[in-house]
Amino acid sequence: MAEQRQQPRKQQQPKRRKSKRLNLSSKAQWESIIKGTEKDEVPIQVLESISVNLKDGTSVNIFVRQLLEEGEDPTDLENQIQDRLDSLDDIIKDVDFYISVPQLSKTVQPVTDKILKNL
Repeated sequence: MAEQRQQPRKQQQPKRRKSKRLNLSSKAQWESIIKGTEKDEVPIQVLESISVNLKDGTSVNIFVRQLLEEGEDPTDLENQIQDRLDSLDDIIKDVDFYISVPQLSKTVQPVTDKILKNL
C-alpha cells in the first residue's frame, strides 16, 4: 500500500468581528439610562423644569429650559433658584427635577463617543 502523506491543515484565523458602535442617542435608551442612575446633582443646562411641591399642597413650576433659551445666564439662574429654595426650605415638601432628554443626549453623547472610540 502506498503511503499517503497528509498535508498539514492551515489553521484559519478566527474572523475578527466588526465592532459595533453603541447607539445611545435614542430617547428610550437615554430615559433608561437616566432612570437607572443615581442623581445627586444635575447640571442646570440639562434641566427641562423644576417642580417645587409645598407642604400646603401647592406646586410651583420653574421652566428652566425656557428661561435659558430666553438668555438667562446658567450660573446666575442656578444661584437664583438655589437661593429661593434655601429661603423656602421650611415650607417645601419636595422638589422634582425634570431632565431634558435631548439636551442631556447632546451634552453626554460627544463624551461617550470619545470614551468608546477605541473599543
